[in-house]
Amino acid sequence: MFVVGSASLGAEIAAARLLAPYFGASTIVWANTIATVLVALAVGYWIGGRMADRRPNLRGLSLVVVAASVLLAAVPFVGRPFLSESVKALDSISAGAFLGSLVGVLVLVAVPVLLLGAVAPYAVRLKMEAVEEAGRVAGRLYAISTAGSLVGTFLSALLFIPLIGTRRTFLAFALALAVVGALGLSRRWLLVPLGIAGLIALPVGSVKAAEPGTRVLHEEETPYQYVRVVQEDGGARRLELNEGVATHSLWRPGTVLTGDYWDDFLVLPFAGARPAPPRRIAILGNAAGTTARAYGHYFPGTRVDAVEIDGALTGIGRRWFGLGGPRLHVYTADARPWLARQPEHRYDAIFVDAYRQPYIPFYLTTREFFDSVRRKLAPGGTVIVNIGHPSGSRDLERVLGATMRASFPFVARDEVESTNTLGLASSAPMVAARMRRAAVPPELRRLAAAAASRLRPALPGGAVYTDDRAPVEWLVDASIVQVAANGQR
Repeated sequence: MFVVGSASLGAEIAAARLLAPYFGASTIVWANTIATVLVALAVGYWIGGRMADRRPNLRGLSLVVVAASVLLAAVPFVGRPFLSESVKALDSISAGAFLGSLVGVLVLVAVPVLLLGAVAPYAVRLKMEAVEEAGRVAGRLYAISTAGSLVGTFLSALLFIPLIGTRRTFLAFALALAVVGALGLSRRWLLVPLGIAGLIALPVGSVKAAEPGTRVLHEEETPYQYVRVVQEDGGARRLELNEGVATHSLWRPGTVLTGDYWDDFLVLPFAGARPAPPRRIAILGNAAGTTARAYGHYFPGTRVDAVEIDGALTGIGRRWFGLGGPRLHVYTADARPWLARQPEHRYDAIFVDAYRQPYIPFYLTTREFFDSVRRKLAPGGTVIVNIGHPSGSRDLERVLGATMRASFPFVARDEVESTNTLGLASSAPMVAARMRRAAVPPELRRLAAAAASRLRPALPGGAVYTDDRAPVEWLVDASIVQVAANGQR
């Protein structure tokens, strides 16, 4: 019961991780995973009770556990090709992450989890010797199972996935199941755990194949996400997280500029009250350091405090994205608690670019957060937030605009592209003409003029989010579902 409980929750977390490179790690994906596991367990409880009454012996229970172990061991081997083809098929009919992840988790883990669910009533039936002890036996076994579930949760999330990866996490739980199942059968059944142990020894290989015209330079599973670095035929490198829909850092050979929204962080601070380059900036959500690297190149006198919660991305940035600079200081920390520890009136600009695709953390969208940001800015300093959104969707931008207006008297927007808008806020007016007149390096003059031409007041409307109520996941999920329903990408 302990091992089965551990494997049930461990498989649930590993399943969500298995789906992440293909469908992301949104609440939609987690909801599908949890719902499928719960339904499978419920059906398993019902079937297990009937099986136990028909065949109340240890051999029958052991066969169920061994069958579950074999199916669980097969999940990562079947999963990779199945999910790759599923993404292609679902893209052809414009189906989104909801349908894709639901089909994926149903096909891959529903049956082994159903068998694991059948173990609980089966074990209770075998252990109970008299009706008078039914409550005590059931309570004890379910307590043992729940303790196993707790251990399985922490083992998979904190130890197995970061250290041995998703595939071997499935295999580790399958091996434990095979061992306890085989102990109730004849010796020949010990070949099952030996076979699964052999699978653990196999090299993992690439988690996700490269798309045509690209090659994978690096991939790993960090405690936070699946990460890979992809290089295009022209030499450009992209940092992808989870399903890879968004690019989180970009490096182009022969230039520091990217031709994307990161470049505007170099010139937008000049719209504020300070005409000179920022003396000190903070980047909340540094990823592999695209913006930090650019500041080190164009403004070497600016101190850059780069904050990234996933320390693995910093190492990737140094190796593959040229992360560095004469006054760069990198911090591995969560953005908001880190900012709260900094002295007041310290920064000329604070950039917020923290995403766990497709969400910005809710606590970086609230009035309390922007009140804290205002206290950390020098007089006339500017906060600039990257607002990523589906093409044509303005709901998140309106909410962030309204929330920033609750903390700052002046709020503006720079719609860099259809899926990225930079929101600006300051205690002083932000003037486009200042960017045109700014003493920036020659390479940035055209960029400054283009950003100045796009600078507009923030969109009206939107609710003010607070620490108590900030349904940013619901807002983003609704936008994703709407886009998927309309057949957009």
